[in-house]
Amino acid sequence: MNALKTTFLMALLMVLAVFIGYTIGGNGGMMIAFIFALGMNLVSYWFSDKIVLKMYKAEEITESDSPRLFAVVRDLSQRAGLPMPKVYLIPTDTPNAFATGRNPEHAAVAVTRGIMNILTENELRGVLGHELAHVKHRDILIGTIAAVFAGAISMLAHMAQWAAIFGGGRSDNERGGGGLGLLAMAIVAPIAALLIQMAISRSREYLADEDGARFHGNPRDLASALAKLQRGGERMPMQATPATAHMFIVNPLTRGGLMSLFSTHPPMEERIKRLEAMRF
Repeated sequence: MNALKTTFLMALLMVLAVFIGYTIGGNGGMMIAFIFALGMNLVSYWFSDKIVLKMYKAEEITESDSPRLFAVVRDLSQRAGLPMPKVYLIPTDTPNAFATGRNPEHAAVAVTRGIMNILTENELRGVLGHELAHVKHRDILIGTIAAVFAGAISMLAHMAQWAAIFGGGRSDNERGGGGLGLLAMAIVAPIAALLIQMAISRSREYLADEDGARFHGNPRDLASALAKLQRGGERMPMQATPATAHMFIVNPLTRGGLMSLFSTHPPMEERIKRLEAMRF
């Protein structure tokens, strides 16, 4: 069900990008928008992992640097039927973790210094099980493509805004709304793209929680870890970008009120509730 939902939402993002291009420049604009989105996806496919690891100053570590961490990752990788990923340490005291890489053969898991300080070994196993579930489901690639599409749509929407202001684009009859139509598109399209991106990310988090708990063997350890990570993140906010927030196990940009509608993660209370209700 999650796979079907994700496929449908990804198709919506593609259609939205192409439609904006068509609104701005007709058939030619539609083709340019499609090629532009495709090119951004190719770049993100090959280089997104290196970019995000460098962004957070993550350093690759060896088994001699952290035998405990490597033992946990190796055991969980074997349980999940995955190759051993590279392991990185992020030099921040905010507790969090993420996985990256275009496929299981080129995957990496990154944990912060803070997460190593506050979690028990079983809680750490739950967190790393969650990240390896993302690797197994190829959620990292899906999330990256969704983020790139959302960014491309925002760029196209800005183009539509300027086209409306300066009278560009196709004629009013062809455009079906003229400048007002372009302005409406410039406002609505980025919001729609963001909501679709958030829906994709949220649906994958629930599945990663479930399978990560299975890889480890005890869902309550992951539930306990999530509660600790949320409290730790509230005490020590992390400097993270909205474009990469979906990668972390706990949203580093958590906000209350209306901003929860735009969260890349499901409500923490619901995630914990589902984990505590799991029975093997």
